[in-house]
Order: sequence, then C-alpha cells, then structure tokens
Amino acid sequence: MRKLIVLAVLAITVTTSTTAAARPWHEPHRPSTYVVSETPGDTPEGIEVTRDGTIYVTSVGTGAVYRGSVRSARLQLFVPGGADGRTQATGVHVDRWGRILVAGAGTGRLFRYDARGRLLASRPAAEGSFLNDFAFTKDAVYVTDSAHNQIWRASITRHGLGELKPWITRDQITPKPYFLNGIVGTPDGRTLLVGEQGQDLTYRVDIASRAVRPVEADGVLSGDGYLLEGHHLYVVHNAGNGRYVTRLARLDRTWSKATILADSAPGAAGTTPTTIARDRGRLLWVNSQLDQAPGTPPYTVSVVPDLN
Repeated sequence: MRKLIVLAVLAITVTTSTTAAARPWHEPHRPSTYVVSETPGDTPEGIEVTRDGTIYVTSVGTGAVYRGSVRSARLQLFVPGGADGRTQATGVHVDRWGRILVAGAGTGRLFRYDARGRLLASRPAAEGSFLNDFAFTKDAVYVTDSAHNQIWRASITRHGLGELKPWITRDQITPKPYFLNGIVGTPDGRTLLVGEQGQDLTYRVDIASRAVRPVEADGVLSGDGYLLEGHHLYVVHNAGNGRYVTRLARLDRTWSKATILADSAPGAAGTTPTTIARDRGRLLWVNSQLDQAPGTPPYTVSVVPDLN
C-alpha cells in the first residue's frame, strides 16, 4: 500500500511539473495598450524597448521623453519637454553602453542621456535640419535628416559622442530623396537600410564605399519606423487612405532584394502608427495621431495586430 501511495505521488509530481513547464505561468502580465501621456499636444513618435523590458517613447509635440515597463500600463516622464533645448523628439534608441540617444527633430540636434536622465552630450547638425531617426554601428551613429534629405554621422564610444558631420548628402543619392525617415544597420555592420517616403522605397547604403542604391522589392517597401531582425525587415507603412500597417519583408544575403511576406492588420482609425519595437514575441507601435495632430489624449502605444 505504501508503495502505491509513493508511486501515485511521483506521478502527480511529474504531471504537475510537465504542465508547469508547458504553461508560461511565470511570464509577467503585459498590457496590450500603454498610456504614454495625457497631456494635450504631447504627440508621441519614437519608441525603444530594451531587453529588460524598459520602454522609451518620445514626443514630437513637446520634446518630452517617457519611460516605463512592458509590465505596467502607464509610462512616466523621463526627461521633460523643453529641457536642454529639446522642444521636439523623434527617434530614440539605447546604445550598447546603456545611454539613451534622442533625435531632436526640428531642433536639429542629437542628444545623449544617461540612465538617470542627465544630459551627456548635445550635438547640432545644420540650420534647418530635421533629425528623424538613427542607427548604430560598432563605432558610429548614423542619423537621417528629413529636411535636407541626407545622412549625418557621429563617432560614438562608451565615453563620448563625436560631432555630427555630413556623411551622405542628397546629391549623392539616386533617385533623389524627398523624405528620408527610418534607418537600421545590418548585423554585420556593413550596410544601412534607409526609408524614403517621398518615393516609397528603401535605400541600401554600403558603409565602406558610401554607395547608395534602391532595394529591389516585389512591392512597395518604405515606411516610417524600421526594425531589422536577421534578414527580416519590418516597416511601419502608410498603405493609403488613412490605413497604416506593419509590412514584413525578407532581404536576400546581400541586402539588395526584398520579398514582401505579410502585412499586419491596420491600426485603428486615426491612430497614425509611426515607429515600431520588439517586445519578445510581439511588436509594439506608437499611435501618434499625426494625421490629426495634435490629436486627443490619451496618447498610447499598442500591440501590432496580427503580426509578430
């Protein structure tokens, strides 16, 4: 009898352990929608999600930067709008040393902060620049300028951010760009992929030679926010008539040709999604409301529907 009881207990233990392993009960709850701000005019634009689940979102309306966690439905103010001369903000990314960089949009500056929100560096571009988004390589940051339609470059190390210098100007790009926007670097550090929304295409930029040419695609491949995972490229794409989707494409080994694989379901009417970030097995995008700017609070970030 005692033997039977022991065997029964073992069976229950094994079954329970197996079920627990199969069920992600340990996964913390993550909201499907996040409130960035309830301040009128605080129009959000850029997003970054770090590996530990920290979210950063910028405001193109005021220049504020918000921070939160994927486990909490509300973000908090990280750096206030207007601080350090930053009255607009678009792209935001965290470098490999944990410093937060922010593209200052129409302020024409690139900002670098530490984890406490203290300004480490502020680098100007040219008068009239609109610094939109940026991408890192091992030793540099490359920034799109949507006003002058060129790419700026600054060296970057743990200890400092170099001056922004013109790297590729508009006259070096064919066909001529009208609105450079999203940008990502390939894993090998040799190539940049840059979105051009005026003509709805993506440029392939060879970093060593600075040669630029359009990516060949079997459909329209352009957008605002860009996210590259391996050879899979996600872009937040204006599909027309107020419809915004995240478009997924697969790039070939040379980053020269793209095959469109899928689109997400459209964002809700009037939300105008802009930029995108990965949060484990799902994608998050910013509901900017830019088509109805300044829009109506609350301003939110939500899960991209039907695509991961």
